[in-house]
Amino acid sequence: MPLTYGIVLFRMFDVLDVMGPTEVLQFVSASFKTDIVYIAETMEPVTTRPTFPSMNPFNNSIYPLLPPTHTFETAPELDVLIIPGGPGWRNPSLNATLDYIRKTAPNVKQIITICTGAALAGRAGIMAGKKATTNKSSWPSAISANPNTTWIPNARWVEDYSSEPPTWSSSGVTAGLDLMLHWVEETYNKENATNIAKFMEHVRITDPSKDPFARNETVGV
Repeated sequence: MPLTYGIVLFRMFDVLDVMGPTEVLQFVSASFKTDIVYIAETMEPVTTRPTFPSMNPFNNSIYPLLPPTHTFETAPELDVLIIPGGPGWRNPSLNATLDYIRKTAPNVKQIITICTGAALAGRAGIMAGKKATTNKSSWPSAISANPNTTWIPNARWVEDYSSEPPTWSSSGVTAGLDLMLHWVEETYNKENATNIAKFMEHVRITDPSKDPFARNETVGV
């Protein structure tokens, strides 16, 4: 079973894309040895605050900070790499983040992308030849990140085992909870997944083809 989960952090990540999987795995840790590491370019706390003032016209101070536990250079070996989404996936200055994803992906047992994390993974070049889905609100810009991916528009989440490592991708934000709960069911047991959903008072979508936000087109090869 997986022991170490690594979540990549970058400026303007989506909070629930990170905290949703963390919440689920925190419950898992009551029954199984589970470690999560938060990995970023530096050890400085990572903010969700927009990079450009035009994206925060009222100069709001609502944006949280999350301190990493490791840098890309000091990160331990991972069993599962989790790539969240968020507006920051479009940032052109993510070279170090993309390099880390590119170098780490072949060495893990599983890759999980949440929301537009699939687009970030696409930018890193690890989604070519795979099936995936992503946030439907960001669909046009997200899928352009990797035209060699088959993007599934009517999926709550997608599991791709066509090449190693297997890659799971969820639709937007809250779909990550359904993906993670299904991950728990498949990786640990159904009872754990059911109990976690109950504790969270989350009504699961257990059929990945039931997508309330589905689009009408399939894009890719």
